[in-house]
Amino acid sequence: MGAAIYPGSFDPITNGHVSIIRSGLVCFDRLVVAVLKNPKKKSLFTVEERVEMIREIFADEPKIEVDHFDGLLVDYCRAKNVRVILRGLRAVADFEYELQMANMNRHLNKDVETAFLMANDAYFYVSSNIVKEAATLGGDVSKLVPPSVASRLRAKLGR
Repeated sequence: MGAAIYPGSFDPITNGHVSIIRSGLVCFDRLVVAVLKNPKKKSLFTVEERVEMIREIFADEPKIEVDHFDGLLVDYCRAKNVRVILRGLRAVADFEYELQMANMNRHLNKDVETAFLMANDAYFYVSSNIVKEAATLGGDVSKLVPPSVASRLRAKLGR
C-alpha cells in the first residue's frame, strides 16, 4: 500500500480533513500530513500551531507523520520519497481545481500520482475558510472541528 502525502493549509484542520485522513489510513500504510507554508496567504494560525493541532489530534496514530513544507509539492514528495498525493473532494468545483493541480503535478514530476477520496457527507460543505468566517462572526463551529481546535479558535478570536 505504501505511503501518501496529504497536503493542505489546514488553517484550521476540520472534521472533513480528519475524515479524509482516517480514510487515507485505510488505503496507505503511512500518511504524511503536510502543512503548506504559504507566506502570501493570511493565516489565522501559524504553521507551528497548525502542526501542533494535527499532532494532538493524531497523537495515538503511529502511521501518521505531521510535517510542513514550502515550495513545490512534487519537490517535497521527492524529498520524502513518496509517490502518491492524497486529496479530498467535496463538490464538483473541487474536482475541477484538483484535476488541474493533479495534471500540473504530473507534468512537473511524472513519477507522482494523485489519489482522490471523497469527504464524509456529514462534512461535505465544510472548509477551513468557512469555519474561520463563521467563528469570526461568533458562530458555533464546535461540530465542524475537533474539540481541541474549537478551543484554540475561541482563544484566538477572544471568545
